Amino acid sequence: MVQSIDELVKIGEALGNPVRVKILKMLCEKEWYVYELAKELGISRQLLYLHLKKLEKAGLVESELRLEPGDPRAKKYYKAKQFKIVITNETLKNLKEV
Repeated sequence: MVQSIDELVKIGEALGNPVRVKILKMLCEKEWYVYELAKELGISRQLLYLHLKKLEKAGLVESELRLEPGDPRAKKYYKAKQFKIVITNETLKNLKEV
């Protein structure tokens, strides 16, 4: 449940870009390693990280660093968090101005 104006704005900004909506859709289907996700989307990892940062700030996705056997580098995986966004007149009336 959205509690504040700031929280609603972050969600709106995160969902206000078609690339971020596509990323979120893909992350709802399965978790992705950053390199594979960037390759699938045809964008640079730097640009992908900017999009993921916005989605993470909005509380829509989460990441996890993992060490895999035989690979000395940690890999960052992303997945969608469970969320439900419902905006009604009542929701808006009850938003806190933080």
